[in-house]
Order: sequence, then C-alpha cells, then structure tokens
Amino acid sequence: MNTRVNTQMDKQASALATNSVLRNTYLLLSMTLLFSAFTAGLAMLFNLPHPGLVLTLVGYFGLLFLVSKYKDSATGLAFVFALTGFMGYTLGPILNSYLSMANGSQIVTAAMAGTGIVFFAMSFYALTSKKDFSFMGSFLMVGILVGFVAGLGAIFFEMPGLSLAVSAMFVLLMAGLILFETSNIIQGGETNYIMATVTLYVAVFNLFTSLLHLLGAFGQGE
Repeated sequence: MNTRVNTQMDKQASALATNSVLRNTYLLLSMTLLFSAFTAGLAMLFNLPHPGLVLTLVGYFGLLFLVSKYKDSATGLAFVFALTGFMGYTLGPILNSYLSMANGSQIVTAAMAGTGIVFFAMSFYALTSKKDFSFMGSFLMVGILVGFVAGLGAIFFEMPGLSLAVSAMFVLLMAGLILFETSNIIQGGETNYIMATVTLYVAVFNLFTSLLHLLGAFGQGE
C-alpha cells in the first residue's frame, strides 16, 4: 500500500516538475522573442550594418557556450537575453534588405506567418499526442551539422542553388527540432528551462530566416 502511494506521489511530483519546466520555457521564450524583435527593430531603425559571418558565428557560439555553462544560475538568464538580443541585431539588416524589395513586406509577413504556423502545429502535436520523439535526436544532430557545413560551402563558393536547398532542409529540420524539444520536455528528458528555451529559440530563428530566404528567392522571380 505504501509503495503504491509513494509511486503515485512520485508521478504527481514528476508531472508538476514537467509542467513547471514547460511553463517557464514558454514564458522565457516569449520574452526572448520580444527582446529579439526589439533589438532587430533598433538595428532596422538605425540602419545598422550586418556584423558579418565570422563575427556572427563567434558571437552566437560564444554566447551559446556561456548560456550552457551558467544554465543553472541567474547569470544564465542574462546570457540568454544577450544571445537572443545579439541574434535579433543580426536579423535587423537582413529584414531591411528584404523590405527594400518591391514585395518585401509581403515576403516578411509570409515568413512570420509560416514560422508561427509551424511552431504552433509542432508544439500542439507534441503536447496533445504526448508521443516520445527522442529517437529523432541523432538524426536532427547529424542533419543540422550537414546543413551547417553545406550552408557555409554555399556562401564561400557562391552557390545559390545549394543555399536554397539548405534553407529548405533547415525548414524541415527546425520543424523536427521543435517537435523533438517539446516532446523532450514533456517526457522529462529536458529539465532545464533555460536550455529548452534556447533550443526552441534557435529553431524559431532558423525557421524564420530559412523561410525568408526561400520566399525571397521565389518572390524575386515574380
């Protein structure tokens, strides 16, 4: 009898902990997206230049390392906002370049709408189905690594066709990452809401920029 009661109490405690991580993740994700939008808006308003590929990569991976190192402290939260604010700044000049196009506002709006639809669809499916998608982890890791290397190759060797293929690949990978990470939180595999937030933010950011690239390329042909 006591064993059964203890088991029920453990399940309830586990469910409460999972709900807390999920709630904190979505709250922090909302705040970081707003902050990122704010820094992007400032970069657009003052027409700031893009920092360039090298500085962007150094800033991104450097801040990501610091977030991971201090993920269990308040300092980690500060680095989360530093990371998302920096990524918002890098997005500002990109948005300005698209908005300068004849149909730029429609492209940006469509990319935002597409990002929102994919995010809510993947999250809703993970939350309602409660399926375990942990099997996707290795595939996503390899896919993202391959896509990253291919993307660098497309930039250095000026291969627009490969660049579009990488963007299409990243749309699928980021949709899968949203599904995977949300499921990971529900299943109790991710217990740190700071890391969960960063993972989902990176997925949303890359999903948006990939859709922007694809829609911009096809929009130019109209």
